[in-house]
Amino acid sequence: MAAVGVQCIDCVRKANRQSPRLVLRNQFGATFQHGHPVVTYVLIGLNVVSWFLERLHPDWLSMWAFAPILGQIEPWRFLTAAFLHDPYSITHIAFNMYALWIVGQFLEHALSRFRFLALYLLAAVGGTVMFTLFASPTNITWITSVVGASGAVFGLFGAAIVLLNRIRRPITQFAVILGINAVIGFLVPGIAWEAHLGGFLVGVALGAAFAYAPVRHRDLVTWAAPLGMAVILILGAIAAY
Repeated sequence: MAAVGVQCIDCVRKANRQSPRLVLRNQFGATFQHGHPVVTYVLIGLNVVSWFLERLHPDWLSMWAFAPILGQIEPWRFLTAAFLHDPYSITHIAFNMYALWIVGQFLEHALSRFRFLALYLLAAVGGTVMFTLFASPTNITWITSVVGASGAVFGLFGAAIVLLNRIRRPITQFAVILGINAVIGFLVPGIAWEAHLGGFLVGVALGAAFAYAPVRHRDLVTWAAPLGMAVILILGAIAAY
């Protein structure tokens, strides 16, 4: 028997186990995360490691780069190309990784790690699928190699703009960066604007699904939206071939 005002340790532990835990979520249904944006770090690390391997291994680029002529027989290239960059240009990877760092931190905390990763990977594939849809077996575009994380990054910017608009926050910073890069993609030769467009459209679509999902259906949308987008991209690739 315990004295008045004293509780036994086992009783307290049992009560804590049985009482519901309060889970704090943000406007988009993600639990509040403390600490570093781990997925963003991993994605940047994979890109940087791959870039060094391109410089050290003569066949690394050709093993994983995407070209429409290769996509049908080696479909994994639709994704792996997003982890490659021009091995002779530090600017190419540096700019993409800086953009990923800027927008990745915001999106990873806003959406949760799973939704952020799904968004990034699907936007990357969306870029190569869109490039394939615009390519033609009758000209050089069918054998043109495409590398870079730009499609995925454009997808992140597209989603970020949708999310910020949803909570009525300023979108000027992201919109200006996106606009400048869109113009560069059309004016500078050798840049696959089709991949930028594809990634952006995927990002906007998934961003809208995550941002505007009814509260009671958020868990369903978390899985259904990426799965539905994956099906659309697969059908798009099939249509291109």
